[in-house]
Amino acid sequence: MESKSFWYRIKEFFGFNKMSPYEKAFHRDANIRSTFFMALIIIVLESWMIIRFIKKYVLTGQYATVELFFKYSKNYWLLLLIGVFMLVYSVLYTNNKISRSPYISTCLTIMFTGVCMYFGWKVSESDFSKGRMILCFLTMVLYAACLLIWRPYISIIMLSVIGITYIHYLDVYGVDLEGNHKGVLEADMINYATFFISLTAVVVSIYHQRHSEARKSAKLIKASMTDDLTGISNPNHFAEQAEILVAATDPKSLIYLYFNIANFKTYNDHMGYEKGNDLLIKMAEGFEEVFKDGICGRMSDDHFMVLTKIEGFESRIEKMREFLKKESTEELYLELKVGGYRPDEDSSDPRSDVDRARYAAHSISHHADKNYIEYDRKMEDEFKLRQHILNNIDKAIREDYIQVYYQPVVWSDDKKLCGCEALARWNDPKFGFLSPGKFIPILEESRQINKLDLCVYEKVCRSLREKLDKGEKIFPVSLNFSRLDFELMDAVSELEKLVEKYRIPKDYLHVEITESALTDETGTLKSAMESLHEKGYSIWLDDFGSGYSSLNVLKDYEFDVLKIDMVFLKNFENEQIKGNSCKIIGTILDLADALGMKTLTEGVESEEAARFLTEKGCGRLQGYFYGKPMSFEDIYNLINSGKLNISDEIL
Repeated sequence: MESKSFWYRIKEFFGFNKMSPYEKAFHRDANIRSTFFMALIIIVLESWMIIRFIKKYVLTGQYATVELFFKYSKNYWLLLLIGVFMLVYSVLYTNNKISRSPYISTCLTIMFTGVCMYFGWKVSESDFSKGRMILCFLTMVLYAACLLIWRPYISIIMLSVIGITYIHYLDVYGVDLEGNHKGVLEADMINYATFFISLTAVVVSIYHQRHSEARKSAKLIKASMTDDLTGISNPNHFAEQAEILVAATDPKSLIYLYFNIANFKTYNDHMGYEKGNDLLIKMAEGFEEVFKDGICGRMSDDHFMVLTKIEGFESRIEKMREFLKKESTEELYLELKVGGYRPDEDSSDPRSDVDRARYAAHSISHHADKNYIEYDRKMEDEFKLRQHILNNIDKAIREDYIQVYYQPVVWSDDKKLCGCEALARWNDPKFGFLSPGKFIPILEESRQINKLDLCVYEKVCRSLREKLDKGEKIFPVSLNFSRLDFELMDAVSELEKLVEKYRIPKDYLHVEITESALTDETGTLKSAMESLHEKGYSIWLDDFGSGYSSLNVLKDYEFDVLKIDMVFLKNFENEQIKGNSCKIIGTILDLADALGMKTLTEGVESEEAARFLTEKGCGRLQGYFYGKPMSFEDIYNLINSGKLNISDEIL
């Protein structure tokens, strides 16, 4: 291993190692940029030489004719024109205004170097005959070696051949002005040898410094283009590649496929994250093999994206599905949920096309009988609404499209109004009246639900303050808090600010937390609930019985009111269902009483259900039987008409 490592370092030092296409391009582009400076120097030097020639020979009358002028200054003009040409070429090349062919650029740089070397050769040959140093030749060698950097072994060979050849040529064929042979002095020979050895060391050092920069740059570019884990394209690079492919192909011959590995989280939990990562890497390799004629990328987690030819795409999906099944077990069954989207001629934004395929895949994520679905017109309407909600939530809040509706809650014994639940509605000028089921899940998924909830809290506080300022009686309002509210903002502080701003008694604001929100493992929610209790707020457990951890929730958290989910009163008119529901609700009420919690049942839609709950001792009732969600004005219209009476009792 040490011998191999040693030889590898030797090969690397002399530049025999294999370069990536990017590293080759990096060195080539650097040489072209250097050519700009070399050409600029040549232009300045030759312009100065021509001016000097004019002053010395033309103005004195020696070469006053045009013919003689160009005859004796043609070398200056030739090198000047070549310098101008290379200057223009390097500028156009650097700014992508001309072909970046490696063959053309390499040939031109070699040609330019050769011309400069020839010029230095001829000028220094003349200087040598006059007893001067060969500075022009050494300068041109310096420019060629330091500005145009090649692999070390090329530079070493080039400098050795040029140096030895020219010094030998002068030593053997050099003459003075009288034509007598004139060799190179031994002291000068040593100086020239030292110059070429030192120059070679500098050139090799520059090469390795430049190559190190090329590698670092290549790594950064690769990191910006590829997924860290799997090595395939990341979302941004996938979109860039997709845009190129769609532009170069008939879009109707392509299809976007979004892959979601169903049950992957369970696989991770049971097998460990290392095994999970290994599976993702294998899947990425599988995608690149099966869809090698297309583009593959990892979007996030266990989600992959492919843009491929439509022809035969179903069979290739099946190959990936079979590949995944090999990793499944009886206990851990893995499946691919795939969403497809066929771009049209107007497709210009791959990111939107990916979103459409993703939307289709997510639509069947909870359907065991469906594994593939294509984006259709219905989904297009849903997708447009989704994008509208995501893009306009801030405007909806600002323009007052978000409205608060209040659903009455009554005491079971005297049926007086003991409060209302605040519910959000979105009255959109484009899509009309939106129910919560349309926009709340989208805002939760996009982690913007806190904006909506904070808007509702403030509207509730403002409405209550207006009534208080008019001297009217108010009722308690329960506010819904989601788990994300406690993640995305300091929910306790925000509520306190509103209470202080609008001077609302804390007894009139109740905090509802859904059972599903209590899956928080960081302790943030528990800490927030303790703080809310300390500050004097009543906390309700919402949707009890709709989840899977209800009893654990009652053990670990402290609530003032237990709100029984409406699911238990669904189909209450069915005798068999009614019998089971009565037993379950009765048990829950007894449990709540034993734990010292007050109770509320939602979904009350009939006199029979209300009577049963009252007899069983449920304290509060909520449902369409007592009123649907309505505006603040409508609630007070019912109160003012005597159809609803506000209870003096709060808790």
